[in-house]
Amino acid sequence: MSLEKGFPFSNDSMRVVRIIAQILILYIFYYAGVLIGNLTKLPLPASVIGLMLLFICLQLKWIKVDYIKDGASFLIGFMMLFFIPPMIGIINYPELFSLSGSLLMASVIVSTLFVLITTSLICQWIEKKELAMKEKKEKGEMDHASKYIHH
Repeated sequence: MSLEKGFPFSNDSMRVVRIIAQILILYIFYYAGVLIGNLTKLPLPASVIGLMLLFICLQLKWIKVDYIKDGASFLIGFMMLFFIPPMIGIINYPELFSLSGSLLMASVIVSTLFVLITTSLICQWIEKKELAMKEKKEKGEMDHASKYIHH
């Protein structure tokens, strides 16, 4: 046991607690989406409503990315495990390999690619904006510092 900063916990155990707490925050948004979906009868899945709530809270800076970053990364790391059972279940439906099944698979692939491409473009756009804001801030700090140095 280490006694860093007065806590009798190791960094690994604190990381596990932090990840669990962050996953609980994500679940709170999911269940808020369930509640809103049930109350408003919106034709959207609860997870999408919760994700929109989380997005709004992140944009309004009510929640910092650091509050959910480790938990979200942990869940993304295990995402493929969530998709394996449905993929194995496809074997029980040979009609999916017919023409209509092929069209269904094509639409799933196209929509998945659309989401991936759209998400990557939005992430690149946000990253460019953040970089430009950071450069602008650094330039402003340098201008401010140089103003006092020359006088």
